[in-house]
Amino acid sequence: MQRHTGNAPITFAVFEKGMAKSKNGGLVYSTDPNFQPRQVSESRAETPNSAQRLRLRLEKRNGKPVTVVAGFQGPDAALEALAKMLKTKAGTGGAAKEGLILVQGDVREKCIGWLKEWGAKDVK
Repeated sequence: MQRHTGNAPITFAVFEKGMAKSKNGGLVYSTDPNFQPRQVSESRAETPNSAQRLRLRLEKRNGKPVTVVAGFQGPDAALEALAKMLKTKAGTGGAAKEGLILVQGDVREKCIGWLKEWGAKDVK
């Protein structure tokens, strides 16, 4: 083991799974003096409600029915907002993750009506 004898302080960065990345997409250090970090685009293009092609299906998770809404295109904030609207109207819990909206219970028929009311034209 070598000892540090210089005057400059040593800085260590510890990253654990689940920690937020830096503004440079996780880049901490580069030895190239001409390096320019690429800009990280965190927002996806907003797709109008009428152009959404949403698909509903029923899944069993831990023996309980879950309505899954797939095919949403847009930013995560819009996905969260749509999931909150569906969960509120259904009066149940659920989640929005990995581009899917999960609503507890078999509420497919109700969700089709609410999504058409929201503006989505192609809902099956």
